[in-house]
Amino acid sequence: MIDLAAYGSLFLAAFLAATLIPAQSESVLTGLILAGGQPVAALVAVASLGNILGSVLNWLIGRGVERFRTRPWFPASQAQLARAQSSYQRFGYWSLLLAWVPIIGDPLTLAAGIMREPLWRFVLLVSIGKTGRYAALAAGVGALS
Repeated sequence: MIDLAAYGSLFLAAFLAATLIPAQSESVLTGLILAGGQPVAALVAVASLGNILGSVLNWLIGRGVERFRTRPWFPASQAQLARAQSSYQRFGYWSLLLAWVPIIGDPLTLAAGIMREPLWRFVLLVSIGKTGRYAALAAGVGALS
């Protein structure tokens, strides 16, 4: 039961961290690695999956943004959306490899949905970047412990 709670907490933290909701998943992953109760590869896989699915949620929101853009609960301002679209147009789909970068990554995944990026390419590029980030973090934590 403890493993399920650990994996569930990590998944939720990673999922939320990939959305426009401010959250941290790196500290949760680091704590679980240092605690040593679960295989590091499984922790990286769970964190990656949660983070990728959170980005897919952003992509879906981007796809439907025209319907919701004016709603008061919508998590991004018009200026934020315009900046994200402009950056996405300037750098293209390869910029999705940077979807893991704080501050720019989440709006970038939203912009990809707005720009109608094909889901298969979106998932592929976002997965490479986000899994690579968690793997590098895990390797760094392993080197320190």
